[in-house]
Amino acid sequence: MIKQDLNKLHKDVVFGRSGGKIIWQPRIACWYHDKLFAGEALPAPYEGMDIFDIYRELGCSARLYEKFNFCYEVIESDSVKIYKRMLNETDEETVIETPVGRQTAINRKTPNSPRAIRIKWEISNEDEMKVAIWRLNNSKWNWNQKTYDDLFNTYGDLGAPTMFMPRVTLQDLYINKMGVESALYALYDWPDTVNAYFKALDDNHDRMIDVINVSPIDIINFGDNLHCETLPPHLFTKYVLPSYHRRCEKLHRAGKFISSHWDGDTKKLLPLAKETGLDAIEAITPVPQGDVTLEETKAALGDMFLLDGIPAILFNDYYSIEELIDTTKKVIDLFAPRLVLGISDEMSSMGDIERVRIVGDIVAEYNSQF
Repeated sequence: MIKQDLNKLHKDVVFGRSGGKIIWQPRIACWYHDKLFAGEALPAPYEGMDIFDIYRELGCSARLYEKFNFCYEVIESDSVKIYKRMLNETDEETVIETPVGRQTAINRKTPNSPRAIRIKWEISNEDEMKVAIWRLNNSKWNWNQKTYDDLFNTYGDLGAPTMFMPRVTLQDLYINKMGVESALYALYDWPDTVNAYFKALDDNHDRMIDVINVSPIDIINFGDNLHCETLPPHLFTKYVLPSYHRRCEKLHRAGKFISSHWDGDTKKLLPLAKETGLDAIEAITPVPQGDVTLEETKAALGDMFLLDGIPAILFNDYYSIEELIDTTKKVIDLFAPRLVLGISDEMSSMGDIERVRIVGDIVAEYNSQF
């Protein structure tokens, strides 16, 4: 019963068939994985459960793109060779050999996080960017039906299959390839090469969309992690908006529901939300954690969907349960039924997991009227 309800409810909500109901879809991966990394026991009754069993125990939906993304496989040219080696106890070097040159990257493990630190980025000079362009132009995308079937059979009770596309243009350079400072210098120091890189990236993503559009996954996210202090409106308009228009036009022709992940400060970018072609924005974080109010967010989105909406810090015990309840009801009042209620961005390792149940009860009561 739960499997059919959550899968169907998720799709019904985003495609406007829910009759007014919404879905509660919190992201708790940070809470879960940080505790595991620190060797901290999970509170009862969750100790020994994997994260998806915790979702089942809590009776809420999961946003499944980190699983279903494995259905889309990038296939590089056979001539690309990738070698990895440990330089010492903490630093791993990756060397990428291609017919047109080499890229190298070095990542460092730390005792404080499961995520490594970038010591040397994959693109640190213009020659490495030209190699990256060649790689993008000589790769393709593949759909793996067996992976999809296995994932659906294992996790399909928790929500509709969802995926996220790679980051666009500047966000790709900022987060994946160069870091913010180096990417900004590259815009001005190597403009022709950077523009060629962005074109190759868009073309590569077009090939991915061709695969997405004939796949059974209909809920698509752009995993961009936008933050207006590193991507102000003039850079967003020049480098991101055209790629959004290009993507959304192709995806909408296949009937896909499209959102993008904006999880930093968003006040300066929100006036552009309606120009993106997106159906929804994910992870906008309101005050007291972010830089916008819920009312400002609603005014900017209009009839667009909001994904998430409850500031993550309200799940910490230094905010009262009453504040969490009041904010939850306010998000529902402002945005339902065009709402996939969630945590903006994720509950931290300091969060109280039982507060997820409290929000779930509020959503269940709200949905009971329909």
